[in-house]
Amino acid sequence: MRPMQGRTRALILAAGRGERMRPLTDATPKPLLAVRGKALIEWQLEALARAGVREVVINIAWLEAQFPARLGDGSRHGLAITYSMEGRDHGGALETAGAIVKALPLLALAEDDPFWVVSGDVFVPDFAFEAEAVRRFAASGTLAQLWLVPNPPHHPQGDFGIAEGLAVREAPRFTWSSIGLFRPRFATELMADLAPGDKAALRPYLEAAIERRALGATLWQGQWTDVGTPERLAALNRDDADLRPRRAPEG
Repeated sequence: MRPMQGRTRALILAAGRGERMRPLTDATPKPLLAVRGKALIEWQLEALARAGVREVVINIAWLEAQFPARLGDGSRHGLAITYSMEGRDHGGALETAGAIVKALPLLALAEDDPFWVVSGDVFVPDFAFEAEAVRRFAASGTLAQLWLVPNPPHHPQGDFGIAEGLAVREAPRFTWSSIGLFRPRFATELMADLAPGDKAALRPYLEAAIERRALGATLWQGQWTDVGTPERLAALNRDDADLRPRRAPEG
């Protein structure tokens, strides 16, 4: 059965401390910092809602009470938001793999139901979270699909290459945009060593998926910024910053 986008759910990663963004993040979680008067995470929420996604889980830890206070239950964005509270439950952020394992019961999906994963602190104003991408992924044999971007100056070595639609280790390598589609089977098959509450990075499990030829990859060349420093945030908020969508074809 082809998945309906309204049944496709999303996990937004928003739990980190944002050390490189200090002192801005001493009092405000990084995903709640503003670009042009709108919190970074709200750009993602609005894009997901426009695409027809209706249910979103947000993992939170650092200053986590600010998220429900700012975003509420999601209804003003046309969404239903559930919070995966890593700080309250585990004393701190669980990193990306740990976040997925803890959030899976809240996503409440069948083993093959796709769900979006996107970082709450990347600026991607023209990424569309298209239902057709979900359908293509659902019909594929892969466990996850990553969107890669040209390497930014701060990450010139990249993360993964692309060959025949799959992520590979060989060059030329591109940078993971922190946007992807995953199946719950990615966790149950590749992250079976993790229990809810375990802290773990995602990269080793992506490498394991590459070994199985089960990690898809697409090069995406729209506007993308990893808002990892105060300088990058300031650049986006300059009066002359070009925030117009400039969507390029996927390749």
